[in-house]
This record gives sequence, structure tokens and C-alpha cells, in this order.
Amino acid sequence: MLYLLIYSEEIMDRKETFGNIGGRHFQENLCQAMLEDRPFCDQIMEVLEVDFFESVDMRAFVQILTNYKEKYSPTPHPSYEMMEGLIKSNVKKFDKSTGERLKKLFISFRSRQIENKEHVISTSIDFCRKQALKKAMMRSVKLIQDSSFDEIEKEIKAALTLGTDNNFGHDYITDAAARFEIQSRSPVTTGWPELDEITCGGFGVRELAVVIAPTGAGKSMVLVHQGATALEIGKTVVHYTLELADTIVGQRYDSCLTEIGLKDLIHSKDIVMEKIKDVAGRLIIKEYPTKSASTKTIETHIEKLIKRGIKPEVVIVDYADLLRPRNVRAEKRHELENIYEELRAIAQKYECTLLTASQTNRSGLNAEVITMESISEAFNKCFVADFIYSLSRTPQDKQSNKGRIFIAKNRNGPDGLVYNAFVDWSNVTIKVLEPTIEGAPSLTAKDSLSYLKDKYSNLSGSK
Repeated sequence: MLYLLIYSEEIMDRKETFGNIGGRHFQENLCQAMLEDRPFCDQIMEVLEVDFFESVDMRAFVQILTNYKEKYSPTPHPSYEMMEGLIKSNVKKFDKSTGERLKKLFISFRSRQIENKEHVISTSIDFCRKQALKKAMMRSVKLIQDSSFDEIEKEIKAALTLGTDNNFGHDYITDAAARFEIQSRSPVTTGWPELDEITCGGFGVRELAVVIAPTGAGKSMVLVHQGATALEIGKTVVHYTLELADTIVGQRYDSCLTEIGLKDLIHSKDIVMEKIKDVAGRLIIKEYPTKSASTKTIETHIEKLIKRGIKPEVVIVDYADLLRPRNVRAEKRHELENIYEELRAIAQKYECTLLTASQTNRSGLNAEVITMESISEAFNKCFVADFIYSLSRTPQDKQSNKGRIFIAKNRNGPDGLVYNAFVDWSNVTIKVLEPTIEGAPSLTAKDSLSYLKDKYSNLSGSK
């Protein structure tokens, strides 16, 4: 009920917008304008629903008109003569009373001109928004009973923002030059030149990147590495931690940025404080208990930051599988798929790069190379991400600070590649190594990479 009260107050404040729009007279003028003005009709049909009209004759009229437009587009817009024929051929689909009222309505259109047509057209979107809001509030009654408060807010917000999207899309011819601008993705470096090379500069704005690793392998460490790299180049980073305390995450950033071991930080306060003063970017670390935060929680926090003048450029969620689903589903895999879809939507809405992680299933625990087949719970979440890479470390690897990074999915370049990695937990250091082969140090980096590709050529996605 709180949502309804809040938004009701918002509507009451919009007297200049809604006013007395929506009465019988206005709706008749709107119907007539749709018939007489093709560009207006095409535009309003994108947001208008038949049941926005409150009388059966107008609903019938608009239904016949829109059915014709949708079925026979891009045929000519119906004239009065054509519309008369359409009404005659469709009138039997309605009850006798509605049919008679529909005929009278159409006759009235032929005998009069629209009063203040410009006003009708200019306020038509507000009429649609008002009617959509009424429908949303009616639906909210049942949603309140089901305690679906996130869904209520989504319904109300959709109604309030109806018709506000003025982006008509990328014009292939007119906007051609934009496709050749390197900065169109505004990529954030991965911190690894080898991966920057295959991703066209790194992780792009409005993109979702996911690192896959088993428990204890270093998912959080990878995300801290990515965040620290972004900080060093002046980006504003917001790091959401759902597993570790914010102070612990902060210490990992301290270690990563200063190259001071985690165990030595306690004795290195002055050195750390001096070094981080020169960090070009800004970092906000927000802690939420496991399963207490949803993607809506993250959106709300981002909105608060923006109001304070803090625009996130890189958003890190450590990690997505620990988020609470906004809508409870019968199967957990559907919940997880929705979470990843919502995270990518956040990246697009706020024009940021979003980085997160996913847990592997048991098959990935001791795997030499982890592929997408080892992703936990919901494989379909892989379809949402723009870039997926894994960090694998066998027990032997952990003893020698080794590991392998596998490029499982890459929308902006090749995938199926395997890289050797140096992983030092003590000072949160991860480096992609030139692919050297033990026992064959004379191999060039190119030959070594070919060796790794051949060795793991059976992996899914390999090229």
C-alpha cells in the first residue's frame, strides 16, 4: 500500500500534466485524430491500449482501426470511406447495442471537426499514461495480497514513464559514423594486456562480464583486481559485497593497489595511506548480508549515489548468485537467470560496466580448465553475459601460485583461449603470463599459446 500512496502523491503533484484529460469529449477527439492523422496514429499506437477508452463504442472503433493497421501495414492509412467499409464488415462481431453506438460515433466524426486538434495530440501521451496508471493501481490490489511489492513498483513505474523513450534506434545510414568510433564502447581495461587485445580494449560500457571459479579459487580476488585496475585509470567504482565485510574487501584493495601483503597491512598503515592518496578514481564499497539484497536494492543504492553526484562507471557485484531474487520462482535456475538479466539491464540503464562472478558446480572443483559446462545451477545465465572467463586452480596449482584463465565467451573477439596465470593470494595479485611451457622455455609466446590451444582443443567454444 505504501507504494500506492507514494505514487498517488506524485500524481496529485502533476496537475499541470493530467488536469482534466480523459473525459468522453477528449476521447472522441482522440479517436477521430487517429483516423485523420496517419503520423499521429502510428506514433500513439506504440503506447496506446484499446481498453484505455472507457466506452464500448470507442474501444470497438479503435480495435477495428488498429487491427487493420497491424494486419495490413504498410498499406495506406484508411480513409473515411475505407473505415466505413471496415466498420460494416466488423460490426457483427459486437453485440447489437455496441454496433449501433459504433455507427453513431463514426457518423459524428464525419459531421464535425476536431476541436483544438493540436491540444489533443500534444496531451495524448499524458492520457495514455494516466490510463496505464489506473490499470496498474487496479492490478496492484492483488499484488499487495501476494506481497509482490517489487512487482507493484515495476508496474507503477512503467505507467509513469510510458512514452518517455525518445530513442528511435540506430539509423544504419545516418548514424554510420558512430560505428567507427573507438570510444563508442568506452572500454575499461581488464588490467591484462593479453585480454585487452582480444576484447577490443577491455570490458565495454553497458556490458556484463562474469568470472567463473569454484569456491576458494579466487573469484573475489579477480573482482578486486578488476576494480583496482579501474580505479588506477580514474574510474568511479562501486563494489557490492554479499559475502565479505566491507572492511575486508577494502583491505584487499589496499593490498592490490600497494603490493603490500595482506598479513603486512596491519603494520603498514602510513605507507598505505600515503599510496592510496594518489589513486585517480573513487571507490564505494557497500556491504549487504548474503541473500538480503536484490537487483532492486542495487538500483536503489545507485540512484542514491547519483543524487549525491556520484556516477558509477564500474559496478562490481560479488557475487550474483548470492543476490535475493526479486520474483520467487518454482525452480532456482529460473531465479538465477532473471538475476543475470536484471544485472545486464542495470549496466544498460546506468551506462556502466558491470562485473560479477558465478560459482562452479562440483565438476569444476579440481578441473585443469573450467568451461561453461561447469557453471552452477543455471547454464542459461551464460547467454546473457557479454564476456565470460574462468579461473581454474588445481591443488597443485595453489601450492605453486599457478592457475589458468579460459576465455569461454567473448562477444567482441575470439574465445576458446587458455592463458597461464600467476595467482598470489598473499597480496591479491593476478597476472596473465606469456604462455610458456614447462621444460620448453625456448618456445615463443605465440608458439606457447598455440600449444595451450591445441592441448585444450576439446574445450567448448575453442577455435
